Amino acid sequence: MTPATVDVTREGPNYRLRAVQWIPQPIDAVFAFFADARNLQVITPPWLSFTVVTPGEIAMTPGTRIDYRLRIRGLPIRWQSEITTWEPPHRFVDEMRRGPYRRWHHTHAFEPHDGGTLARDEVQYQVPGGAIVHALLVGPDVKRIFHHRQQKLAEIFNEALQP
Repeated sequence: MTPATVDVTREGPNYRLRAVQWIPQPIDAVFAFFADARNLQVITPPWLSFTVVTPGEIAMTPGTRIDYRLRIRGLPIRWQSEITTWEPPHRFVDEMRRGPYRRWHHTHAFEPHDGGTLARDEVQYQVPGGAIVHALLVGPDVKRIFHHRQQKLAEIFNEALQP
């Protein structure tokens, strides 16, 4: 079993978050959870007041745009992402089209591993305000969000093992 990790590094004007987590379920089950865009609400910390506002069923394909509302440090934010890559059950990519970052490119990758699934997130992002804003606000928040996400996924998928 691979321990869950979250790491953020700086690469020029970009930051790169890498998160890895082993989930004790088959890849098809894990990917199916992520394929439902509304499950993002389930794994996002409550302090963000995150809501998917796109109406109806969301068909995940390249070109699909999804609208969200959330609060960052109390400020209301609208976010829109676009699915730019869709390769079930191994990978998909969402990119921010409107939101608080200068750039947000999020790759979700899944691979069978040790009787379960290794889930990898890689986010390349840029923040307004640069290194100081990142060090004081954005960096700690992003790490906290992905740690919360890993805790929720562990709860959800470990519970799925119960009879």
